[in-house]
Amino acid sequence: MSNLQHTDKEINPKCCSMDESSSNIEVQPITNSTNKRGLSDYSQDSSRFSFNWPLYLPIITSGLLLLSGLVFEFYFKASFFINWVKIPWYLLAYLIVGLPVIKEAVKAIGKKQIFTEFFLMSIATIGAIAIGEYPEAVAVMLFYTFGEILQSNALRKAKRSISALLDIRPKIAHVARSNTYVTVSPEEVNIGDMIRVKVGESIPLDGILHSASAQLNTAAITGESNVQHFDRGHNLMAGSINLSNVLEIEVTKSYKDSSISRILDMVQNANSKKAKSELLIRKLAKIYTPIVFYLAVALCLVPMIFLDQYVFSDWLYRALVFLVISCPCALVISIPLGYFGGLGAASRNGILFKGSNYIDQITKINTLVLDKTGTVTTGKFGIKYIDAINGYSDQNIMAYIQSIESQSNHPLAQALLDYSVDHPLPQAQDVEEWSGRGLSGRVNGDEVVVGNENLLSMKGITLPQNLNPLSGTAIYIAIKDEYAGRVILADQVKEDAEAAILGIKNLGISEIYMLSGDKDSITQGIAKELNIPYAQGDLLPEDKLAYVEDLTYQQDRITAFMGDGINDAPVLAACDIGIAMGGMGSDIAIETADVILQNDQPSKLITAIKIARSTQRIIWQNIYLVFAVKILVLILGAIGYASMWEAVFADVGLALVAIANAIRLQKMNWDGTNS
Repeated sequence: MSNLQHTDKEINPKCCSMDESSSNIEVQPITNSTNKRGLSDYSQDSSRFSFNWPLYLPIITSGLLLLSGLVFEFYFKASFFINWVKIPWYLLAYLIVGLPVIKEAVKAIGKKQIFTEFFLMSIATIGAIAIGEYPEAVAVMLFYTFGEILQSNALRKAKRSISALLDIRPKIAHVARSNTYVTVSPEEVNIGDMIRVKVGESIPLDGILHSASAQLNTAAITGESNVQHFDRGHNLMAGSINLSNVLEIEVTKSYKDSSISRILDMVQNANSKKAKSELLIRKLAKIYTPIVFYLAVALCLVPMIFLDQYVFSDWLYRALVFLVISCPCALVISIPLGYFGGLGAASRNGILFKGSNYIDQITKINTLVLDKTGTVTTGKFGIKYIDAINGYSDQNIMAYIQSIESQSNHPLAQALLDYSVDHPLPQAQDVEEWSGRGLSGRVNGDEVVVGNENLLSMKGITLPQNLNPLSGTAIYIAIKDEYAGRVILADQVKEDAEAAILGIKNLGISEIYMLSGDKDSITQGIAKELNIPYAQGDLLPEDKLAYVEDLTYQQDRITAFMGDGINDAPVLAACDIGIAMGGMGSDIAIETADVILQNDQPSKLITAIKIARSTQRIIWQNIYLVFAVKILVLILGAIGYASMWEAVFADVGLALVAIANAIRLQKMNWDGTNS
């Protein structure tokens, strides 16, 4: 990535110049108030797309003054529209849009950055005014400013701030005070205080469990796909969700040191380290601006050496015309228009780029790192394998299991109940739940035990010694005190995951890694199934971050990370380009990522890369066209055969061609036929 640092200024009604942030096409991030089920919900927020009158007011005012001045001067030939009226009229129109650009040019010169687009636009248009070409000066500056407003207002810079990150932190804590529990802010809880967490609530602070047991969803923090069981005395992490019963927890860390706060701090620090790539227009301007300036100076002075009848005013006129012709209006407009085409095509395919620079960056990635749970898998359990023995069939043991599990509210029970049994279920009786272990009861008069290995061992039931180890969560069943079989539950691989990995490899991304907080055995199993060569499980958020930072810091490696959870946020911020699942992904992951896949399909990354590559091709086509026409008109202007008006209209024509070319992106078929 480029190590150039960009400023964070934004275009506002008083400043329409082209600064680092305004050239960077950005979109507003999806915050917690957004329904994350898809683009349709997001687009319903009309306030996000309301017309910003103050931003457009300078453009409208200047445009009306220019248009009315041209009508008075050339159509009506009004007698009152003479120099003492005409000059102030056009100067006012010019200053409304030109003054911010001139100010930026002066600031840049003060920083010893002379050859900027601000300088070129200022010199060229001031030169036009000096030789009396007032409408041309206004028109050129108007086009330039409109190009800037066009890109900055449509998708403005979305600053990632701590206030946005704070929205995902736990808001309340029920703390013991004076023999009762009161609801306070987590910041007000001290180490050693006792807090109570109700079912469905997020644990607000790290602490030690004082209740007998707890069933927690820790996926947001660790990435662990299984529901986690904890007994009294275990350490619990803030951000985990309570699934079982009311919990009593002794706080061991203050709010600022809790797991969730630590993750968000890593997001902030990692994001601040990410360098912003330099936009194409900046690179071109560094070359184009000094060349045309020195050519204009040469055009004015060099003829003095070779001509006997050299007239300074005549050649100064040609030099100023040359500068006006050289103004990169069509170039300035054509580049953002290309990006707009790409952004529009992406949004129509359920892909949201948060900035045009990410369209450039995604075409360069050669290394992809994937999260597992919720990214390549659904995050929901399903039956992977059924192993029935002792004369029982799959249907037999599933009927027994479903009879027992139908009386459980455990998250794994639903996956077992989804299995289709071809006969009516017998009624279970005397069902007893063994916390963290499973269930037991009677079905058709037979004693049935359904649960993990610990439960069967407690009941005196021995598992066969020759059981093959399988990745996933094993649910064992014993009927009449004898082992009858097992069911392997596993996080389900998304339907398009295998095709996504193959397609990504076909695009030339040779190195693909999968990192997960889930068990390493489960992670390795999924990686093998999807033919992902490198995989690692049992990783904490800081482990993931360190792993990806090691990859990112390697020379010539552009790394993308795709994830969906809170625990993925630091990595999304630190890598070269972060890609989040927008349908079921966490708010902080969506807030931190650079690209959002709205429908959670990993194969959409292929579409995103194809759209980005096509966008770059079209942008370069526009650039080649603009430069070719510019060079032709510049030559004609240098020898006195082209006027400023011809240059302005040439710019307009080029802009229309650029628009038509960019629209092609919206018409293309992105079902896999484009690359």
